[in-house]
Amino acid sequence: MNLAYIPSPSTGVIHLGPIPLRGYAFCIIIGVFVAVWLGNKRWIARGGKPGTVADIAVWAVPFGLVGGRLYHVITDYQLYFGEGRNWVDAFKIWEGGLGIWGAIALGAVGAWIGCRLRGIPLPAWADALAPGIALAQACGRWGNWFNQELYGRATDLPWAVEISDGPNRVAGTYHPTFLYESLWCLGVAALVIWADRRFKLGHGRAFALYVAAYCVGRGWIEYMRVDEAHHILGVRLNVWTSIVVFILAVIYLVLSAKLRPGREEIVEPDRGPAASDPATKDEAKGETKDEAKDGAAEAKDSADGESEPKTDAEAASAEATADAGAADAEAPKAAKKL
Repeated sequence: MNLAYIPSPSTGVIHLGPIPLRGYAFCIIIGVFVAVWLGNKRWIARGGKPGTVADIAVWAVPFGLVGGRLYHVITDYQLYFGEGRNWVDAFKIWEGGLGIWGAIALGAVGAWIGCRLRGIPLPAWADALAPGIALAQACGRWGNWFNQELYGRATDLPWAVEISDGPNRVAGTYHPTFLYESLWCLGVAALVIWADRRFKLGHGRAFALYVAAYCVGRGWIEYMRVDEAHHILGVRLNVWTSIVVFILAVIYLVLSAKLRPGREEIVEPDRGPAASDPATKDEAKGETKDEAKDGAAEAKDSADGESEPKTDAEAASAEATADAGAADAEAPKAAKKL
């Protein structure tokens, strides 16, 4: 008999009147805030501006949620489109089911759009956010605890998680793979922060290190899980995915270090008011034109106010000089109209 274990919540949702408050959703939301908070601090330390990480996250997070759900539904389609299944359940994201591979892939597309709009390099932004993403995963994995899902094989270890009887699960104590992955992600975040400070990682290498380190942990944790999954050559699909993505991340690390050593000196262009505000640009142009006109008028007045010329020829020459100054001031305006 197991006397020590991690109890599971009796329910994963609390109703506040007609509004359901789901533990899974709260864990995801907390993770997003932690990632943006840490990413913002790292971005500012790299020379970026406050708020840029959050602005780009507005694009990355929705894309990531859609990508994560798509990956889960595609790789576990039998849960939604098999015999006796309801395809509408594929949209019930609050019941769990987000694939990190799809979330990162499609989230990167959203981040790329946001970076393009701000005129900053995506690799630099990804480097700043990398450890924050690992922390977000550490928080998000506790959503599986609320839903009593994604646990490992049966065990009587003191830190086993207690699972109650329910749909597609049998009551007992199992390896808390959600806890293993949460702790691993904390270690990955610490590793990336340390390596970035020690080696001044740049051009996407901090993000690549996060990906590689996460894949190592995901591989052995995935191997322990007992939930239904597709297998290739007797190995779970996500294990193969971890292997392939790990290799790609390592290749990127090596090639990037050779082709683009060092770190970006400027991660965000300095956009002054004149460069970002059209109204300010027009105002500046108007001031320039007014100054030119005033200068021409002053030149003419100065010529008119001089002591009376001795001869008519000298008077005509002075007036011609003033008129020429006024014509030069109006030349840019005329050229613009042409």
